[in-house]
Amino acid sequence: MAALLVAAVCVAFSIGAYPVSPGELAGLLAAKLGLGSAAVAPAVETVIWDIRGPRVLTAMLVGAGLAASGAAYQGLFRNPLVSPDILGVSSGAALGAVLGIFAALPVLAIQGMAFAGGLLAVGVVLAVASAIRGRDPVLVLVLGGVVIGALLGSGVALLKYLADPYNQLPAITFWLLGSLSAVNRGDLAALVPPVAVALLPLVLLRWRLDVMTLGDEEATALGVPVRLVRVVVIAAATLMTAAAVSVSGIVGWVGLLVPHLARLMVGPAFVRLLPTAVLLGAAYLLAVDTLARSLGPVELPLGVLTAVIGTPVFLWLLAFGKRGWS
Repeated sequence: MAALLVAAVCVAFSIGAYPVSPGELAGLLAAKLGLGSAAVAPAVETVIWDIRGPRVLTAMLVGAGLAASGAAYQGLFRNPLVSPDILGVSSGAALGAVLGIFAALPVLAIQGMAFAGGLLAVGVVLAVASAIRGRDPVLVLVLGGVVIGALLGSGVALLKYLADPYNQLPAITFWLLGSLSAVNRGDLAALVPPVAVALLPLVLLRWRLDVMTLGDEEATALGVPVRLVRVVVIAAATLMTAAAVSVSGIVGWVGLLVPHLARLMVGPAFVRLLPTAVLLGAAYLLAVDTLARSLGPVELPLGVLTAVIGTPVFLWLLAFGKRGWS
């Protein structure tokens, strides 16, 4: 899987208006690490360091974050159809970003509002789930996410209807379609801390998540604090998703499709599933982003490509996937 990711990185750097060979990339990285002198032209260094490098790393982080979130949600809810969208994260982030664009705020403020919108949506869903008692808490949580997501989606539709059709509406539409064309070092620096902080508890709780797939009663009998683990995992997965969406826009299917592919490869044990999903998600979104900027004269939206690729692959998995869920 690591070799696949390295290959995707080399291809991503080698495709574009100014191709960069693996040797030039390795030479510059070695020079930056103090292992030799830089033997590349200044223009190549600019392409690697300032243009293509931040985009490649951001694509890898967004893909890894969405895939890890999907794997965590599916394991936690013991439901293979759950994805990061299920708790309204994407819809909340979309509404926050659209509000920022509607108010003509700067880009950083729009990303901040998308991030806050994703977290706020999950907070509302959790509040709704805690207020409704006497029913299956997981089912209430999932249905609450669907309902709140639909409500937030209507808010996005209303703002699109009210937006200036010449300036604001195109910006809103492009953001909702997903893209990494405008990312820079600042976006990358803002994305790394929340993804790293959110990934850490998922790694530390990997054994407990495996036990929780047996059911709440069995996990409690084995000494797992089910409620605490559930809250921590939901918070971590939501933070990771909101951070990714605030930078890339809405990129669907990664959190649903990649965990299924990873489970097909290594089985449902979260100990093996999480690292596989992280590496596969990073390689997958990097490959899709490379296709998005190289297939035609105009860059294609990421959300469109992930849907076009994800739909037939997911149907194939449903028809021919042999690995069981448990």
